[in-house]
Amino acid sequence: MGFAQRHAISDVCVLVEDVERSIRFYRDRLGFHLAHRAEGFADFSGAGLTLALWEIDHIGAHTSVSDRRGPGAHKVCIAVQLPTPQDVDDGYRELVAKGVSFQGPPADYPWNARCCYFAGPDDELWELYAWRPGGPVGAIANA
Repeated sequence: MGFAQRHAISDVCVLVEDVERSIRFYRDRLGFHLAHRAEGFADFSGAGLTLALWEIDHIGAHTSVSDRRGPGAHKVCIAVQLPTPQDVDDGYRELVAKGVSFQGPPADYPWNARCCYFAGPDDELWELYAWRPGGPVGAIANA
């Protein structure tokens, strides 16, 4: 059975210029409940899917993902949360064997996750990730 049949898309992440401006829009106008807030990042609980916001400068500074703006730039990141960091490594190896080109191998990042990134044929960004022990940083009470 293929990767996409075993692992659901868990998050859609909008790559934004100003995370505070975007928080106000999604919280105050659309009614999302803020769940986590960390440097350059926020996510919300919603009906069936996590909506995340990630400042383009932050993702560019901490990963091999481009911080390019304008035409041809990444605007969205489709994320698949896997159960364990080992599953990220396994998913990476499985997809590389099928010809998927990643921007680098899985790595541990300061937001306490193991992640790797690749682009689809229209330059849409994908992330495979799993929380490391202790889970995500920046939890908001009453999310």
